[in-house]
Order: sequence, then C-alpha cells, then structure tokens
Amino acid sequence: MIQFLLNQTLVTERDIDPNMTVLNYLRERRRRPGTKEGCASGDCGACTVTLGRVEQGRMRYETANACLTLISALQGKQLITVEDLRQQGALHPVQQAVVDLHASQCGFCTPGIVMTLFTLQKNSRGWDRQQAELALAGNLCRCTGYRPIMDAARLLCEQPVEDSFSRQAAITVQRLSALQHRRRQTLKEQGNCCFIPKTLGQLADCYRQYPRARLLAGGTDLALEITQACRPLPLLIALDQVEELQCWQVTEDSIELGAGLSISQCASLLSGLIPSFADLLRRFASQQIRNRGTLGGNIGNASPIGDTPPLLLALDAQLRLQCGDSERRLPLHDFFLAYRQTALREGEFIRSIVIPRGERVSNFRAWKVAKRPDDDISAVAGAFAVCLRDGVVSEARIAFGGMDAIPRRAPRCEQALCGRPWNEATLEAACRVLEQEFTPLSDFRASADYRRQIAGNLLRRYYLSLQGEIPFMGVADYVA
Repeated sequence: MIQFLLNQTLVTERDIDPNMTVLNYLRERRRRPGTKEGCASGDCGACTVTLGRVEQGRMRYETANACLTLISALQGKQLITVEDLRQQGALHPVQQAVVDLHASQCGFCTPGIVMTLFTLQKNSRGWDRQQAELALAGNLCRCTGYRPIMDAARLLCEQPVEDSFSRQAAITVQRLSALQHRRRQTLKEQGNCCFIPKTLGQLADCYRQYPRARLLAGGTDLALEITQACRPLPLLIALDQVEELQCWQVTEDSIELGAGLSISQCASLLSGLIPSFADLLRRFASQQIRNRGTLGGNIGNASPIGDTPPLLLALDAQLRLQCGDSERRLPLHDFFLAYRQTALREGEFIRSIVIPRGERVSNFRAWKVAKRPDDDISAVAGAFAVCLRDGVVSEARIAFGGMDAIPRRAPRCEQALCGRPWNEATLEAACRVLEQEFTPLSDFRASADYRRQIAGNLLRRYYLSLQGEIPFMGVADYVA
C-alpha cells in the first residue's frame, strides 16, 4: 500500500502493479489526459509533472518525467498535474502567461512546458535566464519558438504571485508529514512485487532475503526496461524512502555523498566544493532526469557512458558497500569489471561515495562532449586531476567515459606524466600514449578516430586550463 496527495486529495493505492508508471496511472486510472506520452524515454518532456515533498519543514517542488517515474515513487509526496492548476475556475497565472505571450503550441507538449514553468516559478528567487534555460532544456518541442516561452518564464519569475498551492502550503506540509512512518511497505499485483524499505537496516535485510530483486532508485535508467524493452520487472526494492542513503558529510579530509542523493542535489552540494564537477552535472540529461536520477544509480548501472564515473575515477573516489550488517570500502577503479558488470556481491548495495579532498580536488577539471549542450548522452567524457611539486607532476589521474566497455582511467597516460615537468613536451608525449591506450567503438554518436582525437584534445584543454590560458566555461562549455 502507498499513500500520497493528488493535488490535495489523499490517495491510497493497495493493489497496483509496481511496474506502472505515473504517466499510465494518471491516464488510465485517474483519467487525466493532460499529461502526454511523447517518447516514453524521458527525452521530450511532454509527460512532465510536479512532485512536492517536505524539505526542512517547507514544500519543495521538482519536475519529473511521469513516463519514467514508477508508482512507488509517489509514497509520501504530492503529485500535481496540469489539471490541478486551475484557480477557482480561472487559469493559473502560469497558464495565463503562456496564453498572453503566445507561448502555447499544438497542445501536445504545452502541458509539460506549463508544468516546468510552474515549478520554475515555485523555486525562483527572481529572473535568471540560465536557470530558466536549464529548467526548460528537458521540454524539447518548441513549435512556437524559444522567445515566447522565455518571455513567459521571465514574467513569471519577475512577478511571483500567490496561488492555491502557496496558500495551502502549511496544510500540505502537515498532511505529507503525517504520511511518513518507519514501516516497510509493499506493492503487489499481477505477479509483480515492490518492497519499499524506510531504513538502511530494512533495505539490507530485504536485499539479503531477495538478492535477485532489482534496486529501484530514481528509475530513469531501469524504467526503460519497462517502457522501451517492454519487459516487466517482477521484483523491485525501491530506495527513495531510505533517508540514510540521502545523507552527506563534508570533513577536512573527504566529501561523502549518500548513494540516494539525486543528481540535482549533488550539483547543489558540490557547487562550492568541486565547481567543475557541479558544472558538468548541470549537463546531465535534463532537469526532470536530474531531479530523479541518483548518484548511486549512475554508478551502479555501470554504463560506459555514464557522466559521473569518470569524474569520480579522476578524484580517486571510494565506494562504501553494504551487505546485511557487513560493510566494506572499494576503490571505484576496482568496481567496474566488464560491460555492465561490477564487483558488487550478492545482496550488496552502494551506500555512499567518498571523495578525498586535497590538491587533486583543487586541480580537478572535467568536460563532456556531446552533439548538443543539453539533454544529451556523452560521446566522450574526460576528467583530469594532476598534482604538481615544483613544476613536476607528482600524481596524475586521467579518466574517460565513452572510450571503452567500462569507464576507466588511463594508467599509461598517467605514467607518462608522473615525474616529468609540467610543460608542452610532456603533454604531447602523454597525448601520444593516450592515442594507444583505448580501443573505442564507432557508433552513431562518434567514430573511434573522433573519440581518440577528442580524448587527446581534452587533455590539452586541461593543460591550458590549469595554466590559466583558457577559462573554464562551465555548463555552456561543450564540443559539438
């Protein structure tokens, strides 16, 4: 059984297939057709809804792709759809702005854009064009054009208004808080089952009892097996109610991030600690995906083109792994074994990620190369961290994604740098070694030769960046 608020209506669902997406739930069970299915893969944003949750005693609103969000994720949250925006029979100010500024379209993608604008306004502290562009990057259809939509976004951020959601915020916090408890929940129907543990102990016990279960964090990757491959997942363990997985800690020696932290949360936490890491995370898919996808999930799925593993490899990160009551630490470079295969043992899960602090963090840079700056998958991602002593390289960490069957470091390139002066001659020697270090594939994102060339050019860019000869361009920095 799960409980959540559909706008302000308390909903209790006892018998429901845990493979059901929020999109299908809304359209089939609730007859709410405003939320559209465009791609069923989290790319177009037509299915965008808003999820509200209590954070430090206040409402926090986030967009989500309903097509990739499974029904278990609604536990203890408020679900808001485009049908809920009406204000006493009148259009919501967001809807009115879209109408008045001619930002409406054919009607198919407009509801998703409206929900993105609604959430942007709720989180806005004034007009910030970059934040608006980041928010809207996950809504890909723009038949009307960019300008009217951005005009509406600016108006809404500059002139925030009170609505039914803000007036009822205190009551909503109370009602959602009342839904929080420590009892493990279960969803079952049609032979499919999802366990929803609330504590780390419950998770460890459940996974040890059902080691063949699939761990469901944000579901932005796993749900594709349901929506694209049409394969039901008979046994799931949902993780997003386990608060211990969303904890973080910063000490003088390390940064520890819970595996259940969303990519959006990680970007916020790391912005002042490892700016280059945070900047790259803002190019991780779309805002809707970043709000749901987790750091642990991006590591655990072992994709060779995942955005975070090469960054963490270059930072010498370690994983805290737990199985039952036992815990061990594993260097990330020992975690990836082969394509989509990891060193996780039966019943073991990622608890947190530990990043050592020091000069390596200070000199860290990372870049993602894709065909477009937003909502795209890497062709190559490169991450670099070099330590210098009196102009000589004392330590080097060079890591890539998209260059092999797993994300991995380039040890021969690192060796070519270590113990040598940090100059152009050393750099070019290391680039020649790097050309032979990987055997990348050619696919529709890039050819093998292109990937090799890009890898070397990113290392050269790192050198120039560390020398101060080129600025770090942050979120807008990409190679088309």
